[in-house]
Amino acid sequence: MRRTRGASFALVLAALLALSPAAQAQSGGSGQNCFGEVEADGVEQRPGAPLRFGITPRVQAGQVGPMAQPAVPDDPPRTLEALGTLRPTGRPLVLRLNRFFWSEEEKAIQEFLALAERYTSRGFLVELQLRYHPRPDQEGNIAAWTEYVREVVRRFGPNRRVVAVQVTNEVNFAFSQDSSDGGYRGARDALVQGVIAAKDEADKGGHEQLEIGFNWFYRTDPNNESSFWQHLRDRGGPQFVAALDWVGLDAYPGTFFPPAEPTGDDFRDGMVNGLSTLRCLMAVPGIPMSVPVHVEENGYPTSPPSRSYEQQAEAAEAMIRAVHDFRGTYNVSDYRWFNLRDANSSDPNFQQQYGLLRDDYTPKPAFPLYSRLIEELSVLNPEPDIRIDFIASERSGRCGRAAEVEFQVGGPDVHEVERVELLRGSRVVAADSTAPFNVGARFRRSPSTRYRVAIFFFDERVRRSAFPRFVCSSPEQSPPRSGGGDRDGRRARCRRAVLVETATTVTRTSRGRGVCARNHRSTSR
Repeated sequence: MRRTRGASFALVLAALLALSPAAQAQSGGSGQNCFGEVEADGVEQRPGAPLRFGITPRVQAGQVGPMAQPAVPDDPPRTLEALGTLRPTGRPLVLRLNRFFWSEEEKAIQEFLALAERYTSRGFLVELQLRYHPRPDQEGNIAAWTEYVREVVRRFGPNRRVVAVQVTNEVNFAFSQDSSDGGYRGARDALVQGVIAAKDEADKGGHEQLEIGFNWFYRTDPNNESSFWQHLRDRGGPQFVAALDWVGLDAYPGTFFPPAEPTGDDFRDGMVNGLSTLRCLMAVPGIPMSVPVHVEENGYPTSPPSRSYEQQAEAAEAMIRAVHDFRGTYNVSDYRWFNLRDANSSDPNFQQQYGLLRDDYTPKPAFPLYSRLIEELSVLNPEPDIRIDFIASERSGRCGRAAEVEFQVGGPDVHEVERVELLRGSRVVAADSTAPFNVGARFRRSPSTRYRVAIFFFDERVRRSAFPRFVCSSPEQSPPRSGGGDRDGRRARCRRAVLVETATTVTRTSRGRGVCARNHRSTSR
């Protein structure tokens, strides 16, 4: 079986080679001889860090060939519900927002800012597929394009949960302007100069989380591949390579190349061939092994009965496990499935049916499968960098009578927080669902129960920090008031309050006047 598979794959590669008569005369340094590993069984599986998974949530896919029927419109609440179901507890999920066209200029920026806010405010990570896709009057104007790239980085970079920008799309593929940028004049220079500009602007703005890359379509004929990768080498040089944080792979075994995959083993071989071919080609412009690969697009569209839902699930498991198994061999850090929902499930064009969900949001078998694979194979979310500040009220009264306490939850990862509750004993006395989160309470005497700040995260984690009861601290000496006062002549007015939060990521001290408290160390559980 495996020998037959290897022989059939070799025939496909031989057909590609026949399209390029000069291939045999070229050196491997040109990329002409980069045909990759034919069978996964013969490739060493080296250990690697767990993958970070993601998906494309927008419904419209780029079309190769005639335009398809209109997509069934997105239903944002149902999309968010589906994404929440897909994401397992404690795992990140990166949403790749596609079809961000330069031709639409400010309109596109506004649309994608709104989308990014919609998703990042609910705890998801976002990356942008920033398309060259120029209007006729823009085509070839690389200076204007790079200024647009810089503007996008300036506008999106301050959102720390926007983690990547893919500059241009599939520039090595020149046959479909709707799906890819390679058919436009100046596309290769747009890729090179766009990557350099994006990285420079991210560095200037201090947007350290924003990683810059480009993607490659698996695959075209050897002459085209050699020309493409040599252009990156000759026009980009060391400056281009230094600007790269990652390189993306768009691979569709059983759909585009190779066009047919009879078994799960064949899908596995197809992914290994794509990864190994890309690594070979990346060496042409000198992109080192230390630059990771992102599988930016991988999928298997349905179109029953010829492309069944069951076949999609089988293909998904084989391809995803292949990427996992060989992540260390090829330094793969990320994986994205394309995409969440069908554009139009009734359209016989399979390019409208890439989704894990039908267009009415009913799941195909691959939907729960992908969720299980993320839970099994994904990197865990890092511990959020969250700060809890104790804020003393300026309006507080004398100790033992009336006082106010307030806790504020903030920090760099506050967007991961869904809501905050303040509990006195077992009773919720305050809650807030909007950042920055403030919860407070008022009491007329020193409480005998503990206050607890409960932080609920979008990924369903909960952190609880407990604070002991508040008592008098640093009382002031003052003469008794006429007609009464404290019997010992002392008025216990609080001069300061100190709380030290010692949760896993933070040490924080806050000071204020008028709240009755004593120095203590909090506990976190």
